[in-house]
Amino acid sequence: MESKLVIYNTLTRQKERFEPLHAPNVGMYVCGPTVYGDPHLGHARPAITFDLVFRYLKHLGYKVRYVRNITDVGHLEHDADEGEDKIAKKARLEQLEPMEIAEYYTFRYHQAMDALNVLRPSIEPHATGHIIEQQQLVQQILDNGFAYESNGSIYFDIEAYNKRYKYGILSGRSLENIKDASRENLDGVGEKRNQADFALWKKAQPEHIMRWPSPWSDGFPGWHCECTAMGRKYLGEECDIHGGGMDLIFPHHECEIAQATASLGHQAVRYWMHNNMLTINGQKMAKSLGNFITLEQFFTGESELLSKAYSPMTIRFFILSAHYRGTVDFSDEALQAAEKGLEKLLTAISDLERVQPSDKCDPETERVVKSLRQKCYDAMNDDLATPQVISHLFEACTVVNKLIDHKGTICADCLKELSETMRLFAFDILGLKAEKGNSPDAREEAYGKVVDMVLELRAKAKADKDWATSDKIRDELAAAGFEVKDTKDGVTWKLNK
Repeated sequence: MESKLVIYNTLTRQKERFEPLHAPNVGMYVCGPTVYGDPHLGHARPAITFDLVFRYLKHLGYKVRYVRNITDVGHLEHDADEGEDKIAKKARLEQLEPMEIAEYYTFRYHQAMDALNVLRPSIEPHATGHIIEQQQLVQQILDNGFAYESNGSIYFDIEAYNKRYKYGILSGRSLENIKDASRENLDGVGEKRNQADFALWKKAQPEHIMRWPSPWSDGFPGWHCECTAMGRKYLGEECDIHGGGMDLIFPHHECEIAQATASLGHQAVRYWMHNNMLTINGQKMAKSLGNFITLEQFFTGESELLSKAYSPMTIRFFILSAHYRGTVDFSDEALQAAEKGLEKLLTAISDLERVQPSDKCDPETERVVKSLRQKCYDAMNDDLATPQVISHLFEACTVVNKLIDHKGTICADCLKELSETMRLFAFDILGLKAEKGNSPDAREEAYGKVVDMVLELRAKAKADKDWATSDKIRDELAAAGFEVKDTKDGVTWKLNK
């Protein structure tokens, strides 16, 4: 199948036509969370970004195997090779088993992702369930001469690797720059030949809880190993897409490329995709800055930085309102604007059910409807340009509003096309959905209250023998799609769909 989809490849620094290795099959690996705390905005953006990729590829007819891992061991503080495991530290502070921590926060992550309407991946492997595969990867790299043992730990030999291949091809960093930066951090001095070398396997210190036997020591795998090993297990020696946040380009994804090349002789990924970062009121989100907001706080409004609670779909809509490679700055005002934009879109889609078709379309309506689907496809095919998709959908919202106000006409075929296109891109591809308050049932309830109030005014007009006002109210309601009947038991009405 020929693809019109073009995506930006971080490795080549340019947009490229998406051509999977084994069409129609697509293999996609995305770095998942390290489960030691509640999910936050930093988790939401890559999850929504690659959910969009997953949805769109499936819509195009590809058979996608989407692998997103759970990191439950080996991710040390500050992404370093020394220090305490993030999960083990949380377990020590809360006096729980590390796996209790991992299990609890994995559940919390899933809850938040479900609320954001993020589809579950095809496979969600845990690092602790793939220790053997990671040990096999380490042994391959050792056998090929690109790693060395030191005091029971195994380190990747960047100097040896760089003589044959090139370290830094993804991030664009030179080995000398990496070495200079590494000299500022002397952790592990005495064990590493070069401070830029990174751990493939770490010997566990006596106080380290999470450990496994290996040919080298009782220890645990380095953080970078897990994705390389699990990606290979479930997607083969080569896969189509590897994704994650831009903060993972270096060192995590750079190290993954080095590990794959050192073990196989070639890097394993065809397209590297990265979403950009999030800021809050112009600052990086950090607990130390006091601007750290979890997703649950967004959903409940329990944060001093928020004036109110925001629904999961508002968060999703806001993230999709920016291109995935662009920066996103969260602020209370920006979320309020997103909330209004989402309401506008969902209301228009719901209002389409009330539009009565005419014999023909007016020229403006016909122009918008007949170009809408292709415009949305063109935007999605251009590196998933969701802001443009939303812009096109908003143009369609304007048409719907004119139809509701009887300032335009639409034929039955175009009405069907408009409804199907708006639903396809808003719901199936962008992954939005109606929530409490803007679902069809909720809207009908709201309509009912308004209609009942208007009918009370009509009843008063009839009691006053103001027949002109009474008839006008009935006729205006009929024009808006409400059928009013006067019976011996009183007035009844229904909304004609």
